[in-house]
Amino acid sequence: MEPTYFGYERVTPDEKSRRVRGVFDSVARRYDVMNDLMSAGLHRGWKRFTVELSGVREGARVLDLAGGTGDLAARFARRVGRSGIVVHTDINGAMLAAGRDKLVDQGVVLPTVQCNAEALPFAPRIFDCVSIGFGLRNVTDQPRALTEMARVLKPGGIAMVLEFSRMSGPLAPLYDWYSFNVLPALGRLVANDAASYRYLAESIRVHPDQETLKALMERSGFDRVDYYNLVAGVVALHTGRVY
Repeated sequence: MEPTYFGYERVTPDEKSRRVRGVFDSVARRYDVMNDLMSAGLHRGWKRFTVELSGVREGARVLDLAGGTGDLAARFARRVGRSGIVVHTDINGAMLAAGRDKLVDQGVVLPTVQCNAEALPFAPRIFDCVSIGFGLRNVTDQPRALTEMARVLKPGGIAMVLEFSRMSGPLAPLYDWYSFNVLPALGRLVANDAASYRYLAESIRVHPDQETLKALMERSGFDRVDYYNLVAGVVALHTGRVY
């Protein structure tokens, strides 16, 4: 098997899967608190923008991959209403359980499925929208996961890929300093886990930039791929259609 990246390290695919699982087993309990601290709450606006841009309406069928603690799934559920369906998924059991419990506390009960984005247990062409928020960079075989996303979308359906990306301009060095100094320090103080947040910073740097990910989505079966830079490219939202 071809080596892949776990942060800056070159590892086997099996080793990456095992170590990513360990990261999210460790951070699941404090994941939401850390998201608010790391982004100063901006992640909420990024997720709101994702759902609004999807165009999802009453009665739609949505698949949320790497759904974690359920932020996107909850927002989509409010959009699709009682006549629609949102399937909340994650490969990591600890994250999925945290998300399920939070959703139930909010009065949102959704189908919850533990599954690998690289081998989705769903029939072809059944979803109007497939989303993945801040999860693609942790997937071992990204082209395979994107191909699976395209496979389960109905003709005319849309994929929403929200992910950290490549910042440009004079603030980029400051962002690098923040990523490799502040994030691990926060991880140590809040989650008692600096190493996992150091990995998360590294994983952002080895993730494909905006144009590279756009080309990868086009090769994976998507048409009309566009992206929207948020906060000068700290985060990018990629969208793609299938026909």
